[in-house]
Amino acid sequence: MTDAGLHTTSLTSLPLAYRGKVRDIYTIDEDHWLIIATDRVSAFDVILPNTIPGKGKLLTELALYWFARTQSAVPNHLAALSLEEILPDTAERAQAEGRCMIAKRLRPLPIEAVVRGYLIGSGWKDYQATGAICGIDLPDGLQQADQLPDVLFTPATKAAVGDHDENIGFEQMVDMIGEPMAMQVRELSLELYKNAAHYAGERGIIIADTKFEFGLDESGTVTLMDEILTPDSSRFWDAKSWAPGASPASYDKQYVRDWLETLDWNKEAPGPTLPDTVIAGTLSRYQEALDRLTTK
Repeated sequence: MTDAGLHTTSLTSLPLAYRGKVRDIYTIDEDHWLIIATDRVSAFDVILPNTIPGKGKLLTELALYWFARTQSAVPNHLAALSLEEILPDTAERAQAEGRCMIAKRLRPLPIEAVVRGYLIGSGWKDYQATGAICGIDLPDGLQQADQLPDVLFTPATKAAVGDHDENIGFEQMVDMIGEPMAMQVRELSLELYKNAAHYAGERGIIIADTKFEFGLDESGTVTLMDEILTPDSSRFWDAKSWAPGASPASYDKQYVRDWLETLDWNKEAPGPTLPDTVIAGTLSRYQEALDRLTTK
């Protein structure tokens, strides 16, 4: 790990279970994972070659804050184990400190629970083409970044690294996990989003959309996992600068996406190298979102 940021972890005392777009996951034992948020950045489901130094720690701090706020509403994957016991070697522990979660091993549901409060991103493109989002009809005449008449639950399939997530209808989600569980996940996701959006709104931040991931514990209980309500899983806007008709200034990696959209790039790997100005600008936005959401 250097000032260039932590791109890839290199623990040897634990077996590597999975390397995702941002997180490296190690097996602690048959019941627990060590999940480390690196400083990698992905956009359009492509991992970019350089890092945003410190991003993993900011993401972890904010996710842990939200897990603490929501634990009364839904159980989460966090486990009460000591990092010092798991990684006694100080050099290895330095790769994880401040950027890791020690988590229960769950059976993940094969969907991403996407919640939309505003018309932006793939939802805006879908609306322009069909007048609907994921098959849910919307009124005519809506503008980009408009607040939706109702908060929408629009699930998606989970893509492998390098592939693109695919929006699906609720009926397809029912086919995948069954109606009772699909309805429970939808209800939990909408409740989590609405409560978080209200809280963030009081602090001048609009949560335009977000995604949650759920798994099942050994008793079959639906459990919140991965990360929640961070700039990597959500679209955060400054409420003061928001106005329908254009993509608002954001506190999330939309800043990276907007820069990438100016390039002649086909959104396939390998991705372009981010310039220092985009790295610094993205990190400052992540830091401001953390400060505004967690400062009383």
